[in-house]
Amino acid sequence: MRKENLAFIDLELTGLSPLKHEIIELGVVIASPALRVIEEFEFKIKPENLESADPVSLKVSNYNEEDWRGAVPLREALEILNAKTEGCLMVAHNVAFDFLFLETAFARLGMKSAMHYHKLDTMSIAWAKLHREPIEHFSLRELCERFSVENPRAHTALSDARATYELYKKLLAI
Repeated sequence: MRKENLAFIDLELTGLSPLKHEIIELGVVIASPALRVIEEFEFKIKPENLESADPVSLKVSNYNEEDWRGAVPLREALEILNAKTEGCLMVAHNVAFDFLFLETAFARLGMKSAMHYHKLDTMSIAWAKLHREPIEHFSLRELCERFSVENPRAHTALSDARATYELYKKLLAI
């Protein structure tokens, strides 16, 4: 069996609807099958329809015009993502949600993801291993607290991708 690298991905968004809202930040930690970090990168992505953004989502994502002055266009970010994650398995906390936004963005631009078609979800892994324990939610924040995973800049894409990587390693160890 082939062993693919893992791409731990987190997105920050302008809202919860992939048909209406946009990706404004992308964070990635690429790790080998042995879980050694190969590379990390992040992008602030220039929003095109900020007028349709949910103000609550912008606040959660810490969006402000000054920090996004050097933001890249979505196409540029996705082209680099494809080049760096070709063949990787995507890993995310609630992977279906982030993958839906990515797939929608790729489709809107006439592109296709270069990642492997299989995906891994830390939320599902946590539920499978811990559902009998007294856990209120299986959120990234709650699981990071439970496993003493630091996430000093929660709701920034790279910090959440790093936290997901660390959580994944902890979940595999139990």
